[in-house]
Amino acid sequence: MIQASTNSNQWYAADRLGGLRRFAAAITIFTILGHVWFGFEQSWAQPLVGLAAAYSTEFLLELVDAWVRRRPYRFAGGFKKMVDFFLPAQISGLACSMLLYANDRLWLIAFAASLAIASKTILRIRLNHQSRHFYNPSNFGITVTLLLFPWVGIAPPYHFTENLQSVGDWLVPMVIVCSGSFLNTRYTRRLPLITAWLSCFALQALIRHWTLGSSLPGALMPMSGVAFILYTFYMVTDPPTTPTSTRGQVAFGAAVAAAYGLLMVFHIVFGLFFALTIVSTVRGTYHWAREWMGVTVAAVEVRPAPAPATLIPEPAGVVQAAMVGRAE
Repeated sequence: MIQASTNSNQWYAADRLGGLRRFAAAITIFTILGHVWFGFEQSWAQPLVGLAAAYSTEFLLELVDAWVRRRPYRFAGGFKKMVDFFLPAQISGLACSMLLYANDRLWLIAFAASLAIASKTILRIRLNHQSRHFYNPSNFGITVTLLLFPWVGIAPPYHFTENLQSVGDWLVPMVIVCSGSFLNTRYTRRLPLITAWLSCFALQALIRHWTLGSSLPGALMPMSGVAFILYTFYMVTDPPTTPTSTRGQVAFGAAVAAAYGLLMVFHIVFGLFFALTIVSTVRGTYHWAREWMGVTVAAVEVRPAPAPATLIPEPAGVVQAAMVGRAE
């Protein structure tokens, strides 16, 4: 436990900001190239609305939180600090607008992006002596939007490389894999989670093929898409919402793959997003219950013991008479 806490603190101190900067830059460049070149089918209004909703929600929640806690604003202190503060909003706003397809209903994109940012402030647990959000913000916003509004779908996987030729079909995924591998090796340190997730995803496909007769190529097909690669390297590996230890990462990745396999058995669509939300919910509930039980036990342990009975002094004459009687 002490080692896990130390590793987590080191990651937060040294690598969190560097990872956020590179992730925000990568998703921004990918969004621009997607609309200009790759073949994204959403209009330019979707990412602009997603960014506006995410930025405004992040700003308003920071105002309220700083006022309640009587602390300085985290975006104050210069332009660079303000840019760093809005990096999570940049990522969530673009991710929701990129992965959701709501036709011309822009307010649904705004809803998903705002909910993604709000989940970081509202849904939190205490882990390793730090307050953490346990849902990946973008995945949570997308999941709730898909559940509440059945007419909303996921952006078609083909549009990530729709306008590219044969070389581009290989080049774009290769760039994402290389950049994602570097990011998760150098900054997030989530390669064990990625390895477990990919291995167990292939395993659940084999199990469904052997036991239920599912088509093996069809069960493995999602792994060949750009959306799956983005999900693998940039969503399921979110450091604040995943375990730090190697054992915990392996268990988390395997659990997400198992949840996905069960969802497929019951013919539930959007399994990737729902599986991550389910596992994150179980993990968050476990740590919340563990914290609650720890607080309860601590309260019982520090309860003061009852004071010893007070001895009432006997009159001197009575004591002397008793001593004389005992001597006799």
